[in-house]
Amino acid sequence: MPVFDPSPIEVYFWDALALMAAACVFVPLFRKLGLGTILGYLVAGLAIRAALSDGMSEHLEELLHFAEFGVVLFLFVIGLELRPRLLWQMRSDIFGLGLAQVLLCAAVIAPAALAFGFSLNAAIIVGLGFALSSTALVMQLLEERRERNTEHGRKTFAILLFQDLAIVPLLLAAALLAPSGAEMGWADALAQLAWAVAAIALLIAAGRFLLDPMFRLLARTRMQEIMTASALGIVIAAALLMDLVGMSYAMGSFLAGVMLAESTYRHEVEADIEPFRGLFLGLFFMAVGLSLNLETLAENWLTILVAAPAAMVLKAIAIFSVARLLGTAQQPALRIALLLPQMGEFGFVLFAAAAGSLLLAPVEASMLVAIVTVSMALSPLVARIEPLLLAKRTATPIDEDFTDIRHGVLLVGFGRFGQIVSQALFANGCDVTALDSDPDRIRDAERFGFRVHYGDGTRRDVLRAAGADKTRLIIVAVDSADAADSIVRVAKETFPQAKLFVRSHDRRHSISLARAEVDFAVRETFESALRMGKQALVALGASDEAALSVIEDVRTRDRERLRLQAEGDIMSGLDRMHVTPVQPEPLPRVATDSGEDR
Repeated sequence: MPVFDPSPIEVYFWDALALMAAACVFVPLFRKLGLGTILGYLVAGLAIRAALSDGMSEHLEELLHFAEFGVVLFLFVIGLELRPRLLWQMRSDIFGLGLAQVLLCAAVIAPAALAFGFSLNAAIIVGLGFALSSTALVMQLLEERRERNTEHGRKTFAILLFQDLAIVPLLLAAALLAPSGAEMGWADALAQLAWAVAAIALLIAAGRFLLDPMFRLLARTRMQEIMTASALGIVIAAALLMDLVGMSYAMGSFLAGVMLAESTYRHEVEADIEPFRGLFLGLFFMAVGLSLNLETLAENWLTILVAAPAAMVLKAIAIFSVARLLGTAQQPALRIALLLPQMGEFGFVLFAAAAGSLLLAPVEASMLVAIVTVSMALSPLVARIEPLLLAKRTATPIDEDFTDIRHGVLLVGFGRFGQIVSQALFANGCDVTALDSDPDRIRDAERFGFRVHYGDGTRRDVLRAAGADKTRLIIVAVDSADAADSIVRVAKETFPQAKLFVRSHDRRHSISLARAEVDFAVRETFESALRMGKQALVALGASDEAALSVIEDVRTRDRERLRLQAEGDIMSGLDRMHVTPVQPEPLPRVATDSGEDR
């Protein structure tokens, strides 16, 4: 049997295979458990570190730097969606809320570091380092929850952007506070800051005058791979430029994205970058899990496991206080505080620099890195408790006031489906009482002139108060199939005089509603899909009459299958469609340049 002795290059391939296999196991599992993909990546990296500690740890630092490319691409894509004018409008949040957050968090955490035995200068750096949050982790959470454009999403991003800008002054502070800091001097510090400003100005000028003409020239080649290569090249060049002057790679890529936000090639560049972004960002989170020093964790596990949550609590309280003092409403302020309590990847950089300048001992720096990593691993779990904290405040924020109801149509659910249904009713002058349990949706409706009542449609007393006992028609358009079934049961038992029209979520739900004998049910995607199918037939050459005949045949057969499935005559799983094909009319003949028919 041959002896397995891989070369150094082969070792990298084996490590890559191990990372991919771990990601394929843990990420879907954690997503299925509702814990999010980020925690899955972190645990995957931690599992690989525990299994392959002797091999992979030898080049762990290189892997972490390589994986940082995911953060670079992520910030570039975010920059593409932020036009300079929008960024200018956010300046008060960036330099007001962001600066106040960093200073207050540092002021709160530094005394705690002193109590743990750090020197004064080291405690200041610990406070400033812990004030920084994870841009990659928080923005990914906002992306997954589709909250980037909300009030708390915008303010959170403004804070993160200031933290990225602050990395240069913080590195300078680490150098000045070190035992050898006097050797650097303020002149050198100001010179480095001037170089950073000059690099930003150069990047802005290049984005304004060079990038668009360059992409215009490359687009004429009609070579997709060249466009992709140029987009990646711009990101790398901008990141390296910022790194040369002491700033973060992410800041350079973000500025490059902002400069391209007004470009006509923005969407093309974003599409080219997108596949690389997700891959490298996942690799970054796995590298964070890999970077956790298990020996340090084992030797100081109690200190680390106490310090990480304690620092997160202090930081969350400070962020909430700053946001409220600067005029943010209580609910958005709480959301911001729950998004940003973790420490971030720039803490690795700051603490490594502090250790290199002898401001921190190697053991102290290792412990701080472990605390940062543990806090990042805990962050998705902290996000999970947000609904519990907010539920106490938003359980009944709006009174159930039904004094102005009209006994015509009762519409339960004013989401995207219910709003479209209501347009036809309002346009025909119908008296509609709209009911919804989402306070934010009700306030949004009020801004557009719609009166929507607050109430839980699954409650018998709420439906009665909304006029269900006198209405002729109840339309159930709620987002949840379970809630719809509950409303149907209550209405059938208590309000038999009203017809029930119900939004169905899928075929199984339609069968359930048919068995409940509602008056009418429609799957939310069925009719739109039939319309798309009809237009597809017409595009392929069928006449409108022939296409409508096919669609009506599909609709009739589907209705019959649903009836049989509801009666239990056939299985409710896979459907067998036997649609009689309608031959389309011949496609129009196209004349060639020579006059001959093609």
